Amino acid sequence: MIWLTWRQFRAQAMAVYGLLAALAILLVIIGPPLAGSGVARLTSAEDQVYDLGIMLVYGLPAIIGIFWGAPLVTRELETGTYRLVWNQTVTRTRWLATKLVITGLAAAIATGLLRLAVTWWAGSIDAGSQPSTAFGVIGDESFAPRVSPLVFGARGIVPVGYAVFAFVLGVAAGILLRRTVLAMAVTLAVFVAVQVAVLFAVRPYVIPAVRDTVPITAANVAKLGVTGSGGLADLAVAGPRGAWVLATETVDAAGQVVTAPPWAATCMAPPRQMSDAHPVAGQECFAKLTALGYRQLVTYQPAGRFWALQGIETAIFLALSALLTWLCVRWTRTRLP
Repeated sequence: MIWLTWRQFRAQAMAVYGLLAALAILLVIIGPPLAGSGVARLTSAEDQVYDLGIMLVYGLPAIIGIFWGAPLVTRELETGTYRLVWNQTVTRTRWLATKLVITGLAAAIATGLLRLAVTWWAGSIDAGSQPSTAFGVIGDESFAPRVSPLVFGARGIVPVGYAVFAFVLGVAAGILLRRTVLAMAVTLAVFVAVQVAVLFAVRPYVIPAVRDTVPITAANVAKLGVTGSGGLADLAVAGPRGAWVLATETVDAAGQVVTAPPWAATCMAPPRQMSDAHPVAGQECFAKLTALGYRQLVTYQPAGRFWALQGIETAIFLALSALLTWLCVRWTRTRLP
């Protein structure tokens, strides 16, 4: 069974691993950005490579689920070749287990290698989001933190969890639907839906977020929105360096969430122009806000929780993969003809 599985799978494996080798060579030739350089100082090519690396790490698990997982069993079901194998004293469980282990292991290794290559290249960039307890200051050059939604799924060990889940999801869709093209479409849709659900409904809350109350100053205002009538529509401050800010709300002296007073919009210049345009008016606004007890409540996941969040999310996807594997084995043993 091992030899047969490899023979059926070798073309796809060689294609993916060949592309990974080519990508690794390309990254070595380009070379990583200089340590300590900021996003604004990346060259156009480096910026494109950085974005491409993130997209590839996100995309590979989906590709594995669609092109490795979905056809793995449906190909046998549609052609009827599974009956020939079962008549050679190979049990259904052994037949499926061999396919799952060999192909699933190849999927995990391929994703892990891609993640390693991309992380190595972007190492100096990621170093710019090291944990810090100091709240950010507008004007600092910094990268998207590793713990932020965009970068999180392309770093650490969680991409391997994505790949294993996508692969087993594809196999399960194929066994249940018995149509390759339909299984591919369902795999992509469900995989993306689960990732989005985990991002918004699980990751921010799996570890209780930190809540800090900080003064509103010219240095830390990150967003200032004004309504058509001149009122203050939105006020936000920067969180600690490298943190994933979940929410920022204005509170009064009693600690109640409120809207900043409308007069604040009339005497605050845009944050990045505060030092140049109306500096006195701006300072008076912030001083008055502080005197009246207005502060900003920031809810965030600190950068130092990166590996804890990685471990929890990877465990979630591996648990889902184990559940789908059990479903595949049970369905193969009891429902297939």
